[in-house]
Amino acid sequence: MASFEVRGGKKLRGEIIPQGAKNEALQIISAVLLTPEKVTISNIPDIVDVNLLIELLIELGVKTERPTRHTCIFQADNVDVDFLGSEAFRKKSGRLRGSVMIAGPMLSRFKKAYIPKPGGDKIGRRRLDTHIIGFEKLGARFEYNEEHNYFQLVAPNLQGTYMLLDEPSVTGTANIVMAAVMAKGTTTIYNAACEPYLQQLCKMLNRMGAKISGVGSNLLTIEGVDYLGGTEHRMLPDMIEIGSFIGLAAMTQSEITIKNAGIEHLGIIPEKFQQLGIQMEFRGDDIYIPAQESYEISTYLDGGILTVSDHPWPGFTPDLLSIVLVVATQAVGSVLIHQKMFESRLFFTDKLIDMGAQIILCDPHRATVIGLARKNQLRGITMSSPDIRAGQALLIAALSAEGKSTIQNIEQIDRGYQYIDERLRKLGADIKRV
Repeated sequence: MASFEVRGGKKLRGEIIPQGAKNEALQIISAVLLTPEKVTISNIPDIVDVNLLIELLIELGVKTERPTRHTCIFQADNVDVDFLGSEAFRKKSGRLRGSVMIAGPMLSRFKKAYIPKPGGDKIGRRRLDTHIIGFEKLGARFEYNEEHNYFQLVAPNLQGTYMLLDEPSVTGTANIVMAAVMAKGTTTIYNAACEPYLQQLCKMLNRMGAKISGVGSNLLTIEGVDYLGGTEHRMLPDMIEIGSFIGLAAMTQSEITIKNAGIEHLGIIPEKFQQLGIQMEFRGDDIYIPAQESYEISTYLDGGILTVSDHPWPGFTPDLLSIVLVVATQAVGSVLIHQKMFESRLFFTDKLIDMGAQIILCDPHRATVIGLARKNQLRGITMSSPDIRAGQALLIAALSAEGKSTIQNIEQIDRGYQYIDERLRKLGADIKRV
C-alpha cells in the first residue's frame, strides 16, 4: 500500500493543465459498445477507475489501440457477450462502480446485461434503482442473483416510452439514454440529469446517428434508430480537478494558473469559490488565481452564515464539497456545509480536527466550519484517504499544514487524479510517493 509524504507550508507557483473528466470518461467509454465501428476518444484521464473500465472492455472482446496514454481507439465488432456471466467479470466489475455503465449499451445492442453489486467509494448508499426501473420501463426484465450479488437483465424488444425519473441521477440518465437510442419508437425522459458530461454523451451519440433532442435540459426525447456508427470524441477538462486546484491555490497562498479550463462548462463552481473570498481572473480559457494572504467568506445580505450545499446541475456538484470544507478551515468567517446526497462523505472531518481545524460535525450530512483566519496553521499528521474526493481534500490540507503529513491508502486518490504527485511537484510542492 503506497502513501504520500507531504511537507507542507510551501507556497506554490506555476501552471497546471486539468486532466480529462473522470465522470465523463466512464460514460463515453461504455458507449463504444453501441457500435461495431471504430470510436476514437481523446483526453482520456490516465487514472485507475478509467483504466479498469478499459481493461474490462478488452476482456469483453473490444479491440483497443492506445497510441498515447490519453487516446484510445475502440472497436466493439466481436464482443463476447457470455463473458458478462463469468466469475472474472463479476470480480473485476465489482471493483469499479462505473462498470454499471456498460449495462445500457449491452441491453441496447445485445439484448442482455449484468449489473454487479457496486464497488468504488465508501461514501454511503449508492442505489441502482433509477437504472433498473428505467430499463424495466423500456421493457427489460431482471432477476437478482443472491449467491453472486448481481442483476441479470434481458430485453428481447426494447420499446420507447415516457418516464419520470425519481431522481436526476447522472449515471442513471446516461444508462437509460444508451439503452433507449436503439429502442423501437420514442422515449421521453423527464427529470433527466443535464450535467455537461451527460450533454457530451448525448452529442457524441448524435454524431453516431442517434436522434436525441432536449440536450442540456431536464427533458430528453430520444427517437430510436436501427444502427449507430463510429465517431471521434474529446473529453472535457475535469471540473472537479479544476475546483480542487482553485482550493489548493487559496489554502497554500499560491499563484497558480489553470490552463484550458473549459470555463463555459464550469457552471456555478467559480462563483462558489468566490463566495469563500477566493480571487480569480478568467484569461481566455485559463483561470488565474493570485497569491492571497487571506480570504473572507461571504455572508447573506441579512448577515446570515453562508451555506454551501450540493444540488443537481446547474447547482453545485457534491464532489467539490470536501474541497470547499477544507478551504474554509483557513478562511476568515464561518460556513455551513450541507452534503445532501451521501451520508458518509463528511466523516473525514475527524482528520481535519486532528490537524487543528475547528469543525462541528452536526450530523452525517452537515458540518459547520469556523475559519482559523490563518491565526493557527494546520499541523501535519498521519491519516488515511477514505474516498477519492476526501483524499484530495486531505492532500490539500497537508500541503498547507506545518510539518510532515503522511496520507495512507492513496490508491483512492489515484482512482480519480492522474499523476497528482508529479504535477504538484512541478508547482513546487514537497510531496513524495513511498
